[in-house]
Amino acid sequence: MKHNPFTTAVPAPAPASATVAPARRLARGLAVASLVVLLGACASKGVAPVAELATARASIAQAESAGATQSAPVELLAARDKLSRAEAAVRDEQFEQGRRLATLAEADAELAERKSRVAKAQSAATELQRSNDLLRKELERKTRP
Repeated sequence: MKHNPFTTAVPAPAPASATVAPARRLARGLAVASLVVLLGACASKGVAPVAELATARASIAQAESAGATQSAPVELLAARDKLSRAEAAVRDEQFEQGRRLATLAEADAELAERKSRVAKAQSAATELQRSNDLLRKELERKTRP
């Protein structure tokens, strides 16, 4: 019978942990533990809410361009105040509070914008009604004998 090299059992290599000296294993374990602790300390601060702040600023700008300064000044002022407090919190590395305030500022700005757009729509509707009334009166005047 011929010898087939593919069917011959080859001994499995020794596990890596068996070839590393116990002192080296301990050193690796300590290094991994230190890395975990270090990463945990960095993660405790969280990440600065850069996107949330940018979105809040954009929402405030949009509300201002929609006329919220006149139509919804209270809501716009609340949005600006919360954005300012969010920026201060981020400067103090209180990222979660900054994120929460930025989200609230965005909501206030959106409310201000929507109130402004509603006021403009109501004004336009009133003007259209006034115009229709004038046209109706003019039509009645011309149809009288």
